[in-house]
Amino acid sequence: MTELALTKTSSGALIPADQETAEFIAKLKLGAGLRGDFKRMRNPRFHCKGMALFRLAFDAWDAPQLEYKGQQVAKSFERFRHDLTILAGHYTSTVNLRGEVRLEAKSLSFGSMDDTEFEAVYKDVLTVIWERILVGNGYVSPEAVDKVVEKLSGFD
Repeated sequence: MTELALTKTSSGALIPADQETAEFIAKLKLGAGLRGDFKRMRNPRFHCKGMALFRLAFDAWDAPQLEYKGQQVAKSFERFRHDLTILAGHYTSTVNLRGEVRLEAKSLSFGSMDDTEFEAVYKDVLTVIWERILVGNGYVSPEAVDKVVEKLSGFD
């Protein structure tokens, strides 16, 4: 099941609240219906701001050119987002069949955390992004990055 984030407009229509929902809806055939259980979510504008932060960092990230078994390895937004969340300290640890510890990023979905927890994740992720990716890309501080993200997401 796919989780969708929707926002009510002044006309009463529900529209995508994030890029993932917009992409999901764009793939639907005309006239297709959806059914789901709906619950009120945390601030969708702040969630969009968080996703804009990840997108800004992903676009600025200079991924190494690697090959695996003769094929070029592509960079993945989802893997990137999960890795940053883990580096920011928001994860659970599990063990795999080989007895190795694996870190799984905490879900950033609307149903998994409230505004207060998401704000803490945002601040921690911003710090990691600043230190590992954006510090050398013309941004003078984490606060400057936050201002750019606010403009990109229309949060201001």
